[in-house]
Amino acid sequence: MTDVSKVVPVFVADRALKPPRNQWFDVWDQFKTHKGAMVGAAVFVLIVLAVVIGPWFWTIDATFIDLRARNKGPSWAHPMGADQLGRDILARMMAGGKVSLAVGMVAMVLGLIIGTAVGVVAGYFKRLDGPLMRLTDLFLALPLLPLLLVMVMLFREPLAGRFGPETGIFMLIVIAIGVTSWMHTARVVRGDVLALKEREFVLAARSIGTPPRRMILRHILPNVMSPIMVSASLGIANAIITESVLSFLGLGFPPDFPTWGRLLFDGVDYLQQYPERVIWPGLAVSFTVLSVNYIGDGLRDALDPRIRGR
Repeated sequence: MTDVSKVVPVFVADRALKPPRNQWFDVWDQFKTHKGAMVGAAVFVLIVLAVVIGPWFWTIDATFIDLRARNKGPSWAHPMGADQLGRDILARMMAGGKVSLAVGMVAMVLGLIIGTAVGVVAGYFKRLDGPLMRLTDLFLALPLLPLLLVMVMLFREPLAGRFGPETGIFMLIVIAIGVTSWMHTARVVRGDVLALKEREFVLAARSIGTPPRRMILRHILPNVMSPIMVSASLGIANAIITESVLSFLGLGFPPDFPTWGRLLFDGVDYLQQYPERVIWPGLAVSFTVLSVNYIGDGLRDALDPRIRGR
């Protein structure tokens, strides 16, 4: 007969030696319970795969002009039809999606870096809080669309002449969107930093003489990753919409450099005769933005420790 008093301590010792479960597994478990976030993630992955891997299978050049296929409807040769110059719309959709997603990602990263830096510095250093928050309020009060239009009109030609039309305008649009979309991230991060400053582990680290740079990098930033990641997901959607608006107004990329917004702009003149030219890029923008918003909603719930585990 086995002595229970000898088995239980061994079992307890085995549990004590077992490494703690990584909290990202808990985040993933909570994220999986959000059905909208899972559907949004699946749709977003499919869109990314379509624009990245799709050109390997559909090898028609997005700029190839076939005058015999002008204004043709959907067919086996052109599943989404052809435009007024005979260019394949499916190839242009994939090429435009690659550009639109690249603009969204890079502009999101730029805005996130600026917003996080401003929010952390304003929340941690009391003497800089007032000036930085007044600067944030100033940017929030500015009419962003007219400001973007002015920036594009002023710097479009110099950058295009210096770096080329595609690279120069890409840099211009990314910088313009990034420097005008960091304010909400800064305010959210600042609020979390103000709350973290009063926590016991921060006070203990400060009491042993931890310098501010190490305090921010080791203790503050890891604990504000939740709002930063949520802002990142929402920032992609905002950047894609902004780029589409600029391209739709004719102030984005040149006509031979397709984006989803540019395809919308080109299809407006043929809206009554060929409405599918507007429907396809409109659906692509709508599905991308919706999927990213649902992903952000799921991340917000999954990264909140008060909700995780319910």
